[in-house]
Amino acid sequence: MAVIERYRISDFQDEVRTLVARGFIDRQQRIYELKQFFGDRQWREVEHLVAAYDYVLRGRVIDLVGAESWEND
Repeated sequence: MAVIERYRISDFQDEVRTLVARGFIDRQQRIYELKQFFGDRQWREVEHLVAAYDYVLRGRVIDLVGAESWEND
């Protein structure tokens, strides 16, 4: 699924939100569980990106993408 060569944190977060919205991963799962959606080279880039923004791989996906906001309730 991931095709971006060099990630920006916002691009990565958007991609993870898409995985959550499609039901491939749950917001309560660990960030390191996203590895299954990335190739080895891409995952190394993700690890560096996550660390650069003070996220930890054992943290939850929701920490990375934030809480959902609903415009219409």
